[in-house]
This record gives sequence, structure tokens and C-alpha cells, in this order.
Amino acid sequence: MGVTPCGNTRTRTARRTKSHWLAAAELGLISSTFSTIVSQLFAARIGRDASVDWITVAAIPARDWAISAEPSWSAILAGIAFHQWADFSWAMVFFGLLGRWTAELRPLTILMLALPWAVFSSATEWFVLVPLLPFWQPLFTLQQPYWIGLLVHGASAFMYPLFAWLRWPPGEAPESDARFGKVWLSGSLAIVIVLAGITLLSSLGRELPWIGRDKVSDQTYIRHMTAHHAQGIELARLGIKRAQDPHLRSLAMLMVASQTGENGIFDSWWQSWFDTAMPGCSAEERSDMPGYLTSVQMQQVSAASPDKFDALFVEMMTLHHKGAVKMADQQWRSDGDPRLRIMAHAIRHEQQGEIALMQGAAGITAVTAAFRNMFADNVN
Repeated sequence: MGVTPCGNTRTRTARRTKSHWLAAAELGLISSTFSTIVSQLFAARIGRDASVDWITVAAIPARDWAISAEPSWSAILAGIAFHQWADFSWAMVFFGLLGRWTAELRPLTILMLALPWAVFSSATEWFVLVPLLPFWQPLFTLQQPYWIGLLVHGASAFMYPLFAWLRWPPGEAPESDARFGKVWLSGSLAIVIVLAGITLLSSLGRELPWIGRDKVSDQTYIRHMTAHHAQGIELARLGIKRAQDPHLRSLAMLMVASQTGENGIFDSWWQSWFDTAMPGCSAEERSDMPGYLTSVQMQQVSAASPDKFDALFVEMMTLHHKGAVKMADQQWRSDGDPRLRIMAHAIRHEQQGEIALMQGAAGITAVTAAFRNMFADNVN
């Protein structure tokens, strides 16, 4: 009678040890899917166009194929698939490769370790794996500030405590682990439902109310940046049609996609927050905007000879971007609505990054520029 329990214990332990890779794979599928859904639903709440973010992710392995002025479904799905593969891989490392130390941890301990892990994994991607080895793709790091990746990895890490339930064979988990897993999974589903509801209301023109402290300043910024983006889109479309350098054409496509998406968000927020049509900018306002090109300058770009177009396009788009960076920097430091300020921070980073990309930044130079761009206006 004394041998049987020992034998059962050995079998039970062997099953748990044997299955920690399988449990890691299951957790990886759940956590990556959760972060994908949350990212898609939450993006516009902080001024991000999710489709543009997905094609930027897809461009890591697929390069210029993924980039277009109007994000294609194939590129969006490629971006989502690559993101899920990356999140899945980090879960396999945490619970599979490091399973000797993590496979037996309690849920709250896992959560306390998972959050620093999200910082580590997102930083490793942003600083090293994407812009350097193995992908050597500077666009992602220069286009998206680090905190976006941190939020995505944080959403994934939020699901890691489920491992304490998944590590057991079906029906064999202790009552406490099973109860915790069900509650945690239910809470996660509730988060998705709430975000889906907010997204639905937003699509019906009922965004969460404006909560800034300077309405006039926020309204002026939205109007001015919308007009500034509209000219940027017009200029970028010239780049798509006429640029000789294929990478410059692709970057111009990304400019059209990102600024079109941002203008859509501006318009949605304006309609919801202020319940009126957005007034256009006067000629005097446009002339006073930093970086807003004159009609003569736009005509110069349009009429440039093929051998001079690329250089002139880079010069004028750099001037235009510098103006947007200055406007976004001022908004970031304002008392405006937090969502508008967060969006302004991302625009400041994005447009400084595109200036660096037009100048051919890559490798360590790109990483250094991107790091500096998160903290200040470095082009004016």
C-alpha cells in the first residue's frame, strides 16, 4: 500500500514536468491573442490607427512589401501574425526555457515577475532585435515610441498568471488554482467586452468625454494639426508618384497612411467632444503654422525634374515635419486632454523618426535617434 502513492506521485510530477512546455504553448496562444485584441480595441483611444501599427509591424520581416498608402488586409494580417508569433515566443521562453524556475510559481508571483518581463521583452525588441540583429529594420523603432510596445507586452504579460491553472492536466488542478484561473479568465474577458463597448460607442460618435483643462488650446491644436497633416499627405502623394528611390516611395506611402489615420482620429474626437463641425483654418493661420509650405514651395516640388525630385522632396518634407514636431511638442507639454497629449507625443516621435529615415538612419544611429526622440524635440 505504501508503494502506490509514491508511484502515483512520481507519475503526477512527471506529467506536470512533461507538460510545462505544452502549458507554455497554450499560455502563449492565449496571451498573444489577448494582447492582439486589446491592442486593436484600445489603439484609437490613445490616438493610434491600429491598421498602420500592424503594417509597421509587418514591415519588420516583410520590408517595403507591407507598406501602402491604404493598409491592405494582407499586410494587416501579416502584422498581427508576426506580433502573435513574437508574443508566443516570449511566453515559451518564460515558461518553457525558463520553466525550471517559473513552472511551479504561484499566480501572484508570476504576475510580479511578468510585468518586469514585459519591460525586458519589449525593450529587447525595440532596442536590439528589430533595429539591429536579426531583422536590421529601423522603421519600427523610429516610427513607434517604446511605450507602445510596452503596453502591448504588458497586455500579454497580464495573462501569464493563467499558467498556474494551465500547467495541470484537465480536471486535475487543485481547487484554488482552478478557481483562480476561471476568475482571471473571466476578468480578462470582461476587459475585452468593456473595450469593445467603448469602441462601438466611438464608432457611433460617442467617444469618452473631453477631460482637458484648456479647451480652446486643444481645439486650436486639432484644427491646425489636421490642416498641417492634409498638406503633408498632399506632399507625400507627390513622393509616391515621383520619387526615384523605392524606399523613399515606401516611406511616403507610410506618411500618407499614418497621417490619414491620425486625421480620422482628430475628426472623430472633435465630433464627439465638441459636437460641431470642425472649422477650417484661415490663410493667415496656415501661414503662421511652423513648417506649413507656401504654394510656391509646393509647386517647386511638383515641378522638380526627376534627377532633383528626391533631394527636394526630402528637404521640403523635413521642413514640414519639423513644424509638426514643434506643434506636437507644445501640445505634449500643455494642459490638454491626456489622450490628445499622448497622441502628440507619438506624433513627435514618428515625425522625427521619419526625418531620420529620409536621411538613411539605420543600426545604432537609428536606435540612438529613436531613444532621444522619445524625450524631446531634437530637430528644431
